[in-house]
Amino acid sequence: YHLSDEQAQAILELRLQRLTGLEQDKIREEYKEVVALIADLLDILDKPARITAIIAAELRQVREEFGDKRRTELVTVAEDISIEDLIAPQDMVVMFTHGGYVKSQPLADYRAQRRGGRGKQAAATKEDDFIERLFVAHSHDYLLCFSNRGRLYWLKVFEVPQGSRTSKGKPMVNMFPLEEGEKVTAVVPVKEFDEQHYVFMATTQGTVKKTPLAEFSRPRPSGIIAVNLDEGDYLVGVALTDGSYDVMLFSSEGKAVRFAEDEVRPMGRQATGVRGMRLPEDRSQRVVAMLVAKDESRAVLTATENGYGKRTPIAEYTKHGRGGQGMIAIQASERNGSLVGAVLVVDSDEVMLISTGGVLIRTEVAQIREQGRSTQGVTLIALGEGEKLAGVERIEEHAEVDGNGGEGGNGGNGNGGDGELPAPGSGEPPPTVH
Repeated sequence: YHLSDEQAQAILELRLQRLTGLEQDKIREEYKEVVALIADLLDILDKPARITAIIAAELRQVREEFGDKRRTELVTVAEDISIEDLIAPQDMVVMFTHGGYVKSQPLADYRAQRRGGRGKQAAATKEDDFIERLFVAHSHDYLLCFSNRGRLYWLKVFEVPQGSRTSKGKPMVNMFPLEEGEKVTAVVPVKEFDEQHYVFMATTQGTVKKTPLAEFSRPRPSGIIAVNLDEGDYLVGVALTDGSYDVMLFSSEGKAVRFAEDEVRPMGRQATGVRGMRLPEDRSQRVVAMLVAKDESRAVLTATENGYGKRTPIAEYTKHGRGGQGMIAIQASERNGSLVGAVLVVDSDEVMLISTGGVLIRTEVAQIREQGRSTQGVTLIALGEGEKLAGVERIEEHAEVDGNGGEGGNGGNGNGGDGELPAPGSGEPPPTVH
């Protein structure tokens, strides 16, 4: 402190009493100041005129300190920023399970793997559930979700809940305003709503309808009517086509009709459709499956309620005009019972058979004998007493992308499908959607 020796000595000689007295004087002064401040504040509260004067003085001070010209520009029209603008563009793997669960994962989660690898588990499903639909879509693509009541709901890929590789996903019933008894039965991924593609639909009463994809380009939160249905009729199949596919309808009586897609003219959303398959007027039969095929490279796997089935090359189903009663696809004999489902398959596929008793059997297609149309088929599943086969579905499993350009290995449980996925961001779904 730059004190001289004399000053330092004088400080040291100060008595403790004098120091204590100085501290007491300081406390008294602070107390008097606080009492005066309290009295002034109470006076301000009692006199509104003083409050107004103080506010005016503070505003003048703010004006003098910050009264320069505005630096930001105010405009009457500004571009809205939506949540979608903040979503990073990437390719996603979207999975739907038979039990109604859905989830998405970044495609990058599945690293490249050489041919013959074991693959990676795509999802952990419940014991009585399995992956029914799986495809790769861009995060900004649309998912067109059709319900059995003929309604269409939109969902952006980035809106699909993301889950870990081992999670089962979220229930779809929590994502749409579905009515009682209504459920989503078909999902079609779409990149853009162009004029070159169509949404082809079929109902249980044999009605078919082809609507330009552009008709579904205006999403509504509550959904829209995709096809007008008569009472007791339900949407049974939906597919995205380009106008050059062959359509196949299968009835519960074991019959099938195959016709060219161009036999059905494009029509608007409000239209009911045209007859695709002629059924008895007593409604004793119904359409149980719709398939669309680009060529004849695959086979049709048919299954009946008593657990019998077979696979038959598409070429054996000759093309006829729409509206006919169809040809025999499998004998609906007393042994077989009614037809419950049909799917397009190749030898490397696997299918899941579901019984009314909740039993699920996973079977390789290559183990099912290939037979002609008029045969009764072979045993697919041994059913218990009182049980029936409820349906058959082709399993969609995600295999690793092969680093050498070939198929990847099997799925997480060692029984994967063909290991192929649609091209990322292409907007093209698998040829059939059940």
